[in-house]
Amino acid sequence: MSRLVMKFGGTSVADLERIRRVARLVAAEKAAGHDVAVVVSAMAGKTNELVAWTDGAGPAAQGLPPSDDEYDVVVASGEQVTAGLLAMTLRNMGLRARSWMGWQIPIVADDAHGKARIDDIPPEKLGAAMDSGEIAVIAGFQGVTRDGRIATLGRGGSDTSAVAIAAAVGGACDIYTDVDGVYTTDPRIESKARKLPKISYEEMLEMASLGAKVLQTRSVELAMAYGVPVRVLSSFVEPGEAPGQGTIVCDEEEIVEKRIVSGVAYSRDEAKISLFGLPDHPGVSSTIFGALADANVNVDMIVQSHARVADTANMEFTVGKRDAQRAVDIVQSLKAEVGFEDVRLNDDVAKVSVIGVGMRSHTGVAKAMFEALASKGVNIQVISTSEIKISVLIEAAYTELAVRALHAAYGLDQL
Repeated sequence: MSRLVMKFGGTSVADLERIRRVARLVAAEKAAGHDVAVVVSAMAGKTNELVAWTDGAGPAAQGLPPSDDEYDVVVASGEQVTAGLLAMTLRNMGLRARSWMGWQIPIVADDAHGKARIDDIPPEKLGAAMDSGEIAVIAGFQGVTRDGRIATLGRGGSDTSAVAIAAAVGGACDIYTDVDGVYTTDPRIESKARKLPKISYEEMLEMASLGAKVLQTRSVELAMAYGVPVRVLSSFVEPGEAPGQGTIVCDEEEIVEKRIVSGVAYSRDEAKISLFGLPDHPGVSSTIFGALADANVNVDMIVQSHARVADTANMEFTVGKRDAQRAVDIVQSLKAEVGFEDVRLNDDVAKVSVIGVGMRSHTGVAKAMFEALASKGVNIQVISTSEIKISVLIEAAYTELAVRALHAAYGLDQL
């Protein structure tokens, strides 16, 4: 029998009726001859509620270490509830099932609480359970550190759990969500968005990292690294209602006709930090970004330019909004050492990106992007590029206008 890992997000398990639908989808795959493991998220809204409780409890007193480990204990409990409920529902249908917590498998993770990375998943226990015909229902989003503490994998971490488990047991991975595949852009912003039948790992990785909410970035990294076949599809159907549905995330070589641009992504979770009057000599950037890295602050777009005063420079970079104030505090703590003049924070910005493997072999993609934005009066603050994407930072108020303009500029509504 082939092994299949099915993952269901929060909206897919939002209440008992939706959990029953999930159970029917799982039962259909079991009946089709698969050895099945199911990874579940917390019920919709539950993680936000748990996070709010941790915020209400407040930080640790001065002199004590941060309570990040206890934060993980609290927020990981949502997935535990869902796993137990789904296992109970499957048993009510006459199927053999049991729930698994991250520490029982175990999903071994590092100790970066709140955004831990998976180090190892020994497949023996889980593989034996699947081979015996039992459906394994796994609490996503959580692992266990080597010293036995619960660690969560960051928002969207259940996707990463599912792909990592599929890699460990040698199976395929179906990601069930509230959309029926990967679209050229967010259909809530552009009604002409089109579903893509296939998308390359690289394109999906860029789209995920640039704001598309379909898959978590690290889940795509794992799928690409281990060659895990991934399919994104809707959980809001009954078994057999939509054969061949969804979007397949695969190797670029499996896509016959490569599009110049496959999608437009956006992220409002951006904050821009501007540094003025930096000494323009070696080691300054290393000091600043080294300190941010040591604090686990992820930096994205970086631009440096000469200032009007000789031997000084200005620098702008972006971080996630959640890390913005902490990043400013870290930079401020370096002021005496580095010697810059001022630091400013602007969180009223958004990042809009175009992605496509066809960019490698076609010219004029940047020109079309800048012309489309200029025609709508959208000013560009920062530009960042890679081999298959171009990102721009703009004022947040223009996000939807920019997305629609770029979607039309590359003919994505014609796919």
